[in-house]
Amino acid sequence: MPTKNPRINVALAKPIYTLIERMAQERGLSLSMVIRDLVREALEIHEDAVLVRVADERVATLAGRKTLTHAEVWE
Repeated sequence: MPTKNPRINVALAKPIYTLIERMAQERGLSLSMVIRDLVREALEIHEDAVLVRVADERVATLAGRKTLTHAEVWE
């Protein structure tokens, strides 16, 4: 089946494959679609974790500095 999207082959442990297969059956989707959705969710979670780390680093550099609240900024 020709496609525009790149493809990746992945070897899965049998228990993981079985879970994904069950998810696909429950949702009426192909295995590929379930894997695609799971990868997308994982990337969003990873992005959130990275952004939290960046925010924490920025907060750490503010130690002892005067900061403004949201309300003070918009006064």
